[in-house]
Amino acid sequence: MRVKKIIFIVIGCICLALGTVGVVLPILPTTPFYLVSAYCFARSSDRLNNWFKGTKLYKKHLESFVEKRGMLVSTKASILTTVTILMGLGFFFMSRKGIWIPCIILAVVWTAHMIYFLFFVKTIKREAVAEDE
Repeated sequence: MRVKKIIFIVIGCICLALGTVGVVLPILPTTPFYLVSAYCFARSSDRLNNWFKGTKLYKKHLESFVEKRGMLVSTKASILTTVTILMGLGFFFMSRKGIWIPCIILAVVWTAHMIYFLFFVKTIKREAVAEDE
């Protein structure tokens, strides 16, 4: 097995684990870790790639995004709500201590999240997902 394949498999497994933890623990973002896992598995092994695409986790969190380049409104709302709550808490606690530079960074990152998900990620309808199944 080539070193490059092994590196992709290791990175894919680590990202899969972190993404799976992110399903239960909202501090970690699930979707980006699963996207990296999908990329790494596709580059390393057909068997791993096919296995990952067959999991419920992939189908729930990534399938519509990868195949249709969009997300359901409920998925977008879930992501943005979690991000807003967590970043808002961080902003609140840091601002109470007078730590302003990280607050500004959080505000910029939050704004970038909002702009990206609202204007650049296509919103797909549930009927469109059901038709393809």
